[in-house]
Amino acid sequence: MRQTVNTAATPPAALRPPRTDRPRRTGWHALEVTEVRRLTADAVAVGLAVPDALREVFTHRPGRHVVVRHRRPEGELRRSYSVCPPPHDPTALRLVIKRGAPDGFGAHATTSLAVGDRLELSPPTGSFALPELPGAHHVLLAGGSGITPLAAMAADALRRDPACRVSLVHSVPTSADALLADELAELKDAFVDRFTISYVITREDHGHGDGPFGGRLDAASLPRLLTALDARPAPDTAYALCGPPGLVATARAVLADGGADPALVRWELFTSAAPPQATPGAAGPSPAPSSPPEGTRVTALLAGRRRVATVLPQDPSVLDALLRADPDVPYACREGVCGSCRAKVLSGQVTASGQHALDRQDRAAGYTLVCRARPSTAELALDFDA
Repeated sequence: MRQTVNTAATPPAALRPPRTDRPRRTGWHALEVTEVRRLTADAVAVGLAVPDALREVFTHRPGRHVVVRHRRPEGELRRSYSVCPPPHDPTALRLVIKRGAPDGFGAHATTSLAVGDRLELSPPTGSFALPELPGAHHVLLAGGSGITPLAAMAADALRRDPACRVSLVHSVPTSADALLADELAELKDAFVDRFTISYVITREDHGHGDGPFGGRLDAASLPRLLTALDARPAPDTAYALCGPPGLVATARAVLADGGADPALVRWELFTSAAPPQATPGAAGPSPAPSSPPEGTRVTALLAGRRRVATVLPQDPSVLDALLRADPDVPYACREGVCGSCRAKVLSGQVTASGQHALDRQDRAAGYTLVCRARPSTAELALDFDA
């Protein structure tokens, strides 16, 4: 299961992706499945047809994700997946879906989904992106299915900037787990002088021993790996990280210790079975849960419209109250990781624990994840469009 969020440190204006193209985050569209292609024993690539009337809605750039809404008798599931078009067609809408929990959407997609079925999708959203740095060396580090946005980013950078080069590292348990390996090999053939891909196999012995491409990536092996790739921090070297929280946290710490410019380090998490570990930039311990004042009134701005809801004492979070007022309020993981429910607190206060998708700059700017937030004032105003 992919859960996507960009939590880069706030970069200088020249390097920051433009905010004026922030896509609409609400609404659901039923798209027809055109392809279900087996990638590994537990992952499939799902192609979707986009009607002409929805072309603008589903226009995307590398790094964005969609939320899939799966209705079933026992309740609704929402899961977030990176848009991962094939390298030869960057406009195609394709999702790479991996089997997760036995009763989850990934299990359905890898065992039952068929051509002709329809999936309900939200419009593409998200701000995970490579910095605009002409001629850069882009160093991409993926763990497991974190390869899905990074593969698209690599292909796009190589096409758009003939002066850049890309080094992609994919850490997987076994060689059979390497998603999109054939496509990345073709991309290597197309850009042989500017693109390298390296695999770190954590559960197989391929004779690397303790070298940079053998064993688990940790604080000791990552610096050796960067040296081997000529990818140590430099003014023209940018980084994009995507994978489990532990790997991303370790990589961020190694890069920070090596002097990397925070503006040139972009990152994204996806959830795992275990709760995410604390990541660099987290602001101290999580506050203890608190009971909201009786009948807290929440006003939320979303897609230019206001929603008003009342948070009841038994509500686990602000999100639960907002969903009663509007079932299309954005969310996916409910674990504070995917970032789909990010909103800015305009007035009032909240307490929140486990907001892994927010860094210190986000919190300083007043952002919260409503799936983890509880009000501590009688009135609360939020802006999902900020």
